[in-house]
Amino acid sequence: MKLIRKTVLLSALAVSFLTVSGLVQARDLTIALRSEPSSMDPQFHSLTPNTQLSETIFDPLVRTDGNANPVPSLAESWTADGNVWTFKLRQNVKFSDGSPFTADDVLFTYDRVPKVPNSPSSYALYLSTVDKVEALDPHTVKITTKGPSPVLLANLSMVPIMSKKAASGPAPEGKTTVELNRGDGLVGTGPYKFVSWKRGAEIVLDRNEHYWGDKPDWNKVTYRPITNSAARVAALLAGDVDVIEDPPTDDLPKLKKDKNLYIQETPSVRVIYLALNQGKEPPPGMEGTDGKNPLTDRRVREALSLAIDRKAIVERVMDGVGLPAANLLAYPAFGTSEKHSKVAAADAEKAKKLLAEAGYPNGFTLSLGSPDGRYTNDKRIAQVVASMWARIGVKTTVDTMAPSVFFKQRNAFAFSTYLAGWAASSGEMLNPMTSLVVTKDPARGIGTTNWSKYTNPEVDNLVLEASKTLDDAKRAELLKKAGDMAMEDYALLPLQFELSVWAMKKDVRYGGRADQMTLAQYMTVAK
Repeated sequence: MKLIRKTVLLSALAVSFLTVSGLVQARDLTIALRSEPSSMDPQFHSLTPNTQLSETIFDPLVRTDGNANPVPSLAESWTADGNVWTFKLRQNVKFSDGSPFTADDVLFTYDRVPKVPNSPSSYALYLSTVDKVEALDPHTVKITTKGPSPVLLANLSMVPIMSKKAASGPAPEGKTTVELNRGDGLVGTGPYKFVSWKRGAEIVLDRNEHYWGDKPDWNKVTYRPITNSAARVAALLAGDVDVIEDPPTDDLPKLKKDKNLYIQETPSVRVIYLALNQGKEPPPGMEGTDGKNPLTDRRVREALSLAIDRKAIVERVMDGVGLPAANLLAYPAFGTSEKHSKVAAADAEKAKKLLAEAGYPNGFTLSLGSPDGRYTNDKRIAQVVASMWARIGVKTTVDTMAPSVFFKQRNAFAFSTYLAGWAASSGEMLNPMTSLVVTKDPARGIGTTNWSKYTNPEVDNLVLEASKTLDDAKRAELLKKAGDMAMEDYALLPLQFELSVWAMKKDVRYGGRADQMTLAQYMTVAK
C-alpha cells in the first residue's frame, strides 16, 4: 500500500509541475453574457448571442476575421467565374463525433436553411442570391448564384455547416429546433463541442479534440447569462467569472483603473435603431388618431426623428461610449454616403409643425417596445426617446421585457414602434439594407428582419441591383443612393453606433471584434 501511495503522489506532483510550467495547460473559462441565446439551432434566429455560440461549435465554409474580412475555414480556397463559384473543401476534417466532413454536409446545411419554421430573423437572407449548390466530389462544392453575387463570401460566413449524419430527421428540416435545443444533433466541426444548456443558468462546452485548427487555450468554457450589468461586474470582481460582456458605461472609468482587470474597447458595426410600424391599420398601443396610422405619413416620421437628440443619448445615456447615427452604417464604410455621415440637430419646434401639417396638432399616443438587456443601455435609451417624443405631444408607453420575449412580441407586430439593433456582418451597406429596409419577401430571403412593414419599390430595385453588381464603384453608388432615399424617407430612425466593450481578468486577453461577437476560441492566456 505504501508503494502505491508513493507512486500516486509522485504522479500528482508531476502533473502539478507540468501544469505550472506551462507544458500542460488545463484551464477553464467562464464568460458572463449580457443576453442568453434564444436557441441552439444554428439556423433558427440570426441574433448575435446565437451566432457567437454557433461560431464556436460549428464552422462555415468561409469565416470573417475581426475586421469583417473573409478568410478560409472549411473551404481552403475558392474561385469565381461569373455566377459560378467553386470551393475546395479542407480535407481530413472531422465532426466532434468523429465522423468525416464532406460536401454532402454542405448541401444538407444549405438545403435546411429555408425549411426552418418560425424563424424570427431567417438565415435565408444569407443564401438569397444562391440558385444551386452541387457536390462535384466529396471535397468540392459548386455554388451557382442567381447573378453576380459580390458579397457571397461574407454571407456564407454567417451559415455554419451542420452534420448531415447527426442533424437529419423526419421533419422537413431534419432535426427540429426543439431537438437541437436539447443537444440532439448539435454536432459541428468547431473548436468546442456542446455539453449542456440549462436555460437561465449556463451553457457548457468542452474542447473538441477532433478540431482541425489550432487548439484553443481552454479545456472547458461555461457561459452564464447575467442580464443585469451591475451583477456582471460584481461576478467579475468576485472572481466568479473570467470575462464579461458590456460592462456598464458609467463603471468604465473605475474598471480601467483596477490593476486586476483588462478592458477591451472595439468599434462595432452595430447600429441601434427605431422601427416604426407603417401598416395601413393603427398598430397596437396607438390611440388618438381617428382610426388612421400616422406613421405612414413621412412628415410624422420626420417629426419623430427631429424630436430625438442623438448626441444627448450618446453623451448622457452612453457616457460617450458610442457614436450618434444618421445612417445604418457609419461613414466611410462601403456603400455609405457622406450626406448622412452626421446627425441632424434635434428640433422640437419644427417637429411640432410637421405634426400639425400632417393633421396631428395635439399629437397622439403610441407604444415603444424594447428589449431589456440585449443592447447596451437599451431600456434607458427607450425611456429617453419616449420623454423626447412627449415634448412634441406624442405620448409614449414604453414596453420593456426580456430579449427572448421582446423578439417574439416584435415579430407578432405587438408595438407601434420598437428599438432594436443590427450588426452589418459584411461591413457594407448591402447587409442592413437587404435585411431591414427591403420589402419583406421570405420566399426570396430578403427583408428578413423588416418588421416595420416599410416598403419602397424604388429602394428595393436599387438594393437588388447592387446585390448583383460586381463592380465595387458601381455597387457603392447604388447603395449610397438607396441608403440616402431610405434615410430621407425615414424608413428607420438610426440612433447610435455601439462601441463594444469587454472586461476580463488581467490574465485573459481578447482583442474584440467589430461584429461584437464574444468568441471563446480567440481568448487567450495573457503572456
